[in-house]
Amino acid sequence: MSEGTGTLPATAAGKPMWLQAAPFLFLLLWSGGFAVAKVGLVYTGPFTLLALRYGLVLAVMLPLLAWFRPPLPRTGRAWFNLAFVGFLIQVLYFDLSYFAFRWGISAGTLALIVSLQPIVVGLAAPALAGEKVGARRWAGLLLGLAGAALVIASRTGIETAPPGVMLLAVGALLAMCTAAIYEKRHGEPQHPLVTNSVQYVVGFVCTLPLALMLDDGHIDWSLPFTLALGYLVIGNSLIAVSLYLAMIRAGEVSKVSALFFLVPPCSAVIAWKLLGEQMPPLAWAGMAVAAAGVALASGARLPWLRARRAR
Repeated sequence: MSEGTGTLPATAAGKPMWLQAAPFLFLLLWSGGFAVAKVGLVYTGPFTLLALRYGLVLAVMLPLLAWFRPPLPRTGRAWFNLAFVGFLIQVLYFDLSYFAFRWGISAGTLALIVSLQPIVVGLAAPALAGEKVGARRWAGLLLGLAGAALVIASRTGIETAPPGVMLLAVGALLAMCTAAIYEKRHGEPQHPLVTNSVQYVVGFVCTLPLALMLDDGHIDWSLPFTLALGYLVIGNSLIAVSLYLAMIRAGEVSKVSALFFLVPPCSAVIAWKLLGEQMPPLAWAGMAVAAAGVALASGARLPWLRARRAR
């Protein structure tokens, strides 16, 4: 997403107001994707759902791209960076996640595995992104992991899954970690229409053949499926991913990634409301622990948490 936001209202710290709200909005939209994806996969195959999702995103993005004609990347390297991050997120992360859903992994288990991202990024950031991860942030990351684990354990208990399915989930985790570090180190400011268009072209081109080869092509165009698809297109694809990339460029990688510790508890709340999954008392305690971990790991860089503490 472009950093050219100088004309927008800014806070006293110099950050635009939309960036202040970005963590909360991203967390809400991203967390809802787990439960909504489970709804969508009742009515079609995983790769078919993703191909439809990417195709509809492009149906929105490409006309806007032609109408506004934003500046394009000037170098082949910049084009490659956009395409590579798109491959990591739209192809590897989502395809592996949805394929793991197909083979029986629960949304809670997948959310817990993905929530390990801050630990992986924190380990790699000093060497790959030039960031220093201090003792306070490590304590926050570990506290957040403990809270996330409490939430998932309280909802799912002891769950066994085939090793191959767990490897799919771990592969999705590593893909998102790599995207975060690569975007921070090599990403350049680009117009959001250009960024999204390139990355979803990559996602569509790579996922459509998988849908044709591995899914049976059946789609039940019911109201729940249509609503789920609409959420995944607008909420996850158009808004959440754009916010994620923008936050990476605006702050440190390990701090942005700490938001993922709140994904499992938030996903649990949304699944409770949407799917009727229960939230035992231990899960609420885990949510509080995870929130404290995020606040500790993120420090002053998450003003929406800082403002909440000041009330």
